[in-house]
Amino acid sequence: MIKSLKNTVEDTFIEKFNTKPIVVCSPGRINLIGEHTDYNMGFVLPAAIDKAMYMAIAKRNDDTINLFALDLNDSFSTTISNYTQSDKEWPNYMIGVVDELLKMGKKLGGFNAVFAGDVPLGAGLSSSAALECATVFALDNIFNLGLSQLQMAQIAQMAEREFVGVKCGIMDQFASVFGKKNHVIKLDCRSLAYEYVPFNLAGIKIVLFDSMVKHSLASSEYNVRSQQCQQGVVLIQQKYPEVNTLRDATIQMVDECLSQGDIKIYNRCKFVVEEITRLQAACQYLTAGNLAAFGQQMYQTHQGLSQLYEVSCPELDFIASCAQQETDILGARMMGGGFGGCIIALVNEHATTQIIERIKNAYHTQLGKQMKVYEVNIENGTRLV
Repeated sequence: MIKSLKNTVEDTFIEKFNTKPIVVCSPGRINLIGEHTDYNMGFVLPAAIDKAMYMAIAKRNDDTINLFALDLNDSFSTTISNYTQSDKEWPNYMIGVVDELLKMGKKLGGFNAVFAGDVPLGAGLSSSAALECATVFALDNIFNLGLSQLQMAQIAQMAEREFVGVKCGIMDQFASVFGKKNHVIKLDCRSLAYEYVPFNLAGIKIVLFDSMVKHSLASSEYNVRSQQCQQGVVLIQQKYPEVNTLRDATIQMVDECLSQGDIKIYNRCKFVVEEITRLQAACQYLTAGNLAAFGQQMYQTHQGLSQLYEVSCPELDFIASCAQQETDILGARMMGGGFGGCIIALVNEHATTQIIERIKNAYHTQLGKQMKVYEVNIENGTRLV
């Protein structure tokens, strides 16, 4: 797969622009546990995967930017001196990166870029972060900007927050840039300290059950959840001024300060504080090699996301309940912003084929819908190919 996608973007680029590009690969990501904790300055446990965006890119001698989205067969052109947001949406992930670099005072010229990917869109695997990270890594290369990996992840995140307008945390971009084969990243979203935790998957497959549902609620509700968490912090601060984010709060503080007020704010904050605790326990299970106990934490996360954080949907809940009935699935939960996308599951390899068939058939029978299923491996982060 890697060769063909790399070659396809490279060949298309040469055909269109008649020059030889460099090619960058930037992966999508999964997150094993720690959902909606990143913008609350908690911990997350993501990993880069073997599905990625591939971008062929080269400098121009003027200040024109030409972008071509191969999968959409769609072009976009603008200039360094006079760019604005596009109503096509996809160029904004790339122009947002240009915008951030220029605000930092970096010297850029025009460039041509062609990209394509095999990160499923709308599945909660962060195809947008992969595109942003590919862009910043590629521009760093062709313009010799001297950026560190951390700066690249931060610039990609700011592009999405400021130019695209989704108030995301840093997890997606960090995982895309810093991914390491066969390891998950335990990332502290406040200090950005991180450690690689070996993820020994002997006999286990990571399977993604894609509901094929993408509710348009996702982006707007994401920002609403972020606001609700901040409102909760403001209320807790009245009694505990040392609490700056939900990362600093305990479940006792949440109960004491929020349980008598707005039930939605209470539930949102309760979920986040519990999820931060769950992730710490999950990492200990992982280090001890106890994947069964780790999987139980994933099921608890799904329940919290569905009932307290209310970002699931009937389709995701149905797949999660099917997973829980399978003895060869160690753990499963919805992944990503919510309102559609995927259930991530840890499945015993010997039973994978039969389980996938059973769940696909049940989904079709009960809900009248087709699902897609992806098996993914943990891979290295953004790189030249």
